[in-house]
Amino acid sequence: MKKKLFIFTNESIFLQEDKFFCDNIDLKSSPEGLNKKFEVNLFGRKSYKKRAHEIKLKKLKIFSNIFSYLSEVIRSAKIENTKFLVISISPYTFLICLFLRLYGKTPIVYLRSDGYGEYKAILGNTGKLVYHLMFNMISLISNLISCRNYILRGKKGKVVHPSQLDSVWLRKPKIQEVKNSKLLYVGRIRVEKGIFSLASLIKNKRDISLTIVGAEKNTSYKINQSNINIQLTQSNKVRLIKYYDDHDIFVLPSFTEGHPMVLLEALARRRPVIIFKEIEHVIGDKKGIFVAKRNFINFFGVLNHIKKNYKKIQKDMMKNKLPTNKEFIEEFVKAIDDC
Repeated sequence: MKKKLFIFTNESIFLQEDKFFCDNIDLKSSPEGLNKKFEVNLFGRKSYKKRAHEIKLKKLKIFSNIFSYLSEVIRSAKIENTKFLVISISPYTFLICLFLRLYGKTPIVYLRSDGYGEYKAILGNTGKLVYHLMFNMISLISNLISCRNYILRGKKGKVVHPSQLDSVWLRKPKIQEVKNSKLLYVGRIRVEKGIFSLASLIKNKRDISLTIVGAEKNTSYKINQSNINIQLTQSNKVRLIKYYDDHDIFVLPSFTEGHPMVLLEALARRRPVIIFKEIEHVIGDKKGIFVAKRNFINFFGVLNHIKKNYKKIQKDMMKNKLPTNKEFIEEFVKAIDDC
């Protein structure tokens, strides 16, 4: 019999005709992958907006408020032979960890990104302090799993390497002739993701175009620039791959990142990547990633360097050893078992 794994998240999940949808692809793929080893029960917040990715799990519950959510946490904590995985640290998941510990359970907290950077980008130094307090408390009462060693901030924890890549992503990519700079960003339209900073950099630059794939329906965020094309979040893998193949360069403008899977997707399609100095730690030993400063002169210089050396850069990128989703799930299962 499979051991039960209860997964708690702060992410919003949309219910339509007995099907559940989310925007974060990792919230779909990781629980589905873990469900092969565990009996996964997924819990999240109720969304009133349509989301992109269908979560194919039999056991899933959503809650409209923190009180009903915590009631379920208490009920779940009384079930024996169960592990409790909490995704990321937020006010919601912080309370969930406290209640699990209060009822004698040790939560496993999976840190997918650097909360210090995210909270600072949203709320300034006050946000950074709030996260610091939550993180230190959580590290005392939980087992930690992270996608980067530095995110653990010296605390004891296990490190895994997330990936969505499979044989379809790793097929031979389309050959692209570089003329003008056709840039691509795949991700959420959020302040902390740096997309507004990128939009400002290329404003009124007619020879540079940017496609953003990641808009939510009825989003309150707006970008009105003639050289920017905004598309809804893409749930179809083949169509998403086509976006990568139809563009020259991928840009990841985030102010903070842990282990960005879109970067791996771009490298799999051999599209050079531009990042900014705040997240240069993501490069590691990978070929084809370039660091720019957040001013147009430097950014334009990096663009020109890539365009002039495009074929050589793509040849170097063939040396990259990229993790697959299958390898990640096996690694994640082992980390959970060891906690």
